[in-house]
Amino acid sequence: MTVVIGFEGSANKIGIGIIRDGEVLSNPRRTYITPPGFMPSDTARHHRAVILTVLKEALQQAGLKPADIDCVAYTKGPGMGAPLVTVALVARTVAQLWGKPLLGVNHCIGHIEMGRLITHADNPTVLYVSGGNTQVIAYSERRYRIFGETIDIAVGNCLDRFARVIKISNDPSPGYNIEQMAKKGGQYVELPYTVKGMDVSFSGILSYIEETVFSMLVEITERAMAHCGSKEVLIVGGVGCNLRLQEMMGVMCKERGAKLFATDERFCIDNGAMIAQAGWEMFRSGQVTALEDSWITQRYRTDEVEVTWRD
Repeated sequence: MTVVIGFEGSANKIGIGIIRDGEVLSNPRRTYITPPGFMPSDTARHHRAVILTVLKEALQQAGLKPADIDCVAYTKGPGMGAPLVTVALVARTVAQLWGKPLLGVNHCIGHIEMGRLITHADNPTVLYVSGGNTQVIAYSERRYRIFGETIDIAVGNCLDRFARVIKISNDPSPGYNIEQMAKKGGQYVELPYTVKGMDVSFSGILSYIEETVFSMLVEITERAMAHCGSKEVLIVGGVGCNLRLQEMMGVMCKERGAKLFATDERFCIDNGAMIAQAGWEMFRSGQVTALEDSWITQRYRTDEVEVTWRD
């Protein structure tokens, strides 16, 4: 059996998860909650303050000792610089102290592999929607290919900025609070609907949000499905928890005779287990990261990674 511990801290959440051959043994997480918006330096300070506590929790919940770990995985990027550096430093230190191999993981690949593990989706078209990323992705020839993406701001950032404008709380997250308010709404306000081929633009939409934004995402996902001949959709990333997005995507999938896969906030929102799972796949296929190469990058595209663990 192979046991991998994963460190995630690319934004305002710090999480450490442990995976053993497809089983989630532990996945504790802390969120840096502030008024809407958070600064990288303050976020890194928060992560430094709690990361060792979260590490102890992860080991205790899994009932494991450092000697039981086979590999230490961490988020290499993309994300916010200061938090990424903080988590990478701890992961590097832990790997050296425990005498374990180290592995840098692409954050988006972590979301995808966690989604595939939890939902048992086979070869889905993936909609990756989060605070920093909006991409429609499909696997082909050892890469996760990006078929479409935002050409300005990510959908999560769009929702966060909207929340900031009308002073919606950041606890537990702006997107969640927007969703609860939208459930009580009864009027649809028409907004600019900007789909450009396979890409979308959100920067002009900072009033009534959900229906228009999510319709755009459903449209480009359906186009990618048609192109790939796919009968599965997997929604990943923090915004993927949104039940209205899942509902709208589900309607489209039903009309196409396709199946929708999604997870709840335990695995949709940034967490350590997703990095551990991607690390598990990579490690089992023979990948490791040399210490001198264990840097971070704020820009790390999904399609840069060679997927050595899939046919």
